[in-house]
Amino acid sequence: MLSNYHTHSHYCDGKGALREYVEYALAHDFKALGFSGHAPVPFPNKFSIDQAHYQDYCNEVRSLQQEYAGRIDIKLGLEIDYIPGVLEDFGDLIASGGLQYTIGSVHLIPHPDRTEALRHMERGVARPQADDRRGMDIANELWFIDGPRQETYDEGLQRIFHGDIRAGVKAFFYQNNAMIERNRPTIVGHFDKIVMHNKGRYFQYEEHWFRDLLYETVQLIRETGCMAEINTRGLYKCRHDDFYPAKETLRHMNTLGIPVIVGTDAHEPANLDRFEGAFEFLKAIGYRNIVSTLSC
Repeated sequence: MLSNYHTHSHYCDGKGALREYVEYALAHDFKALGFSGHAPVPFPNKFSIDQAHYQDYCNEVRSLQQEYAGRIDIKLGLEIDYIPGVLEDFGDLIASGGLQYTIGSVHLIPHPDRTEALRHMERGVARPQADDRRGMDIANELWFIDGPRQETYDEGLQRIFHGDIRAGVKAFFYQNNAMIERNRPTIVGHFDKIVMHNKGRYFQYEEHWFRDLLYETVQLIRETGCMAEINTRGLYKCRHDDFYPAKETLRHMNTLGIPVIVGTDAHEPANLDRFEGAFEFLKAIGYRNIVSTLSC
């Protein structure tokens, strides 16, 4: 049964109205669709839902749920960034939006020694707008590991971690672990995405220190009963040569019985069915716990 729960519309950094996603999904025989816009954050950016429009987003999804009831199962969700000292507790966003599911992700990494300083900055940021000096200060304290530009990754690594890739990668995985333990998101998103702009330059996926950190997160996903996403966006955007997480990690996860759900991280309606052979791969390795729809 076709479904996709990782989508981004014009409310955040995607293209297309919510209705366009629904119509595309129906035209391609989807039975379920989830909306997971990037959660508001308290600093200037071009990727997240503006706090002032958060309720509009939630209300529009609920309106579409009613309008398309019986034709497609629509869920209201949010992809929430866990950022130590800045956005640590998902509870307020879940409660105020009436969310049905969350994707917990890490895209922005502060140096662990700066968490308390960030906490003080965050308390001083004006809301719902985040365009003041304090908001800019927060943004300057973060390493952005995502986006289309490798140069942004390299610059952030130097600025925040002084080029120490092991320290940066360790912070990334520890941040994922803290997010999982504290918030238990419905879906853990692309938890090895730190490799995207690495491209084998700073470390190799097979190195023991990296694998140990990665498998610690995998084990925590298992212990907490969370679901892991298989994210295909790196493949169809030609930014990576594997799924997130990688195929070899998925083989390991299969031995642990970890539930997985395939998401395309769609940023326009035509991305909804860019599954890039994920289901075929899962079938080939005999993956035992594939989730197709959310019952929340």
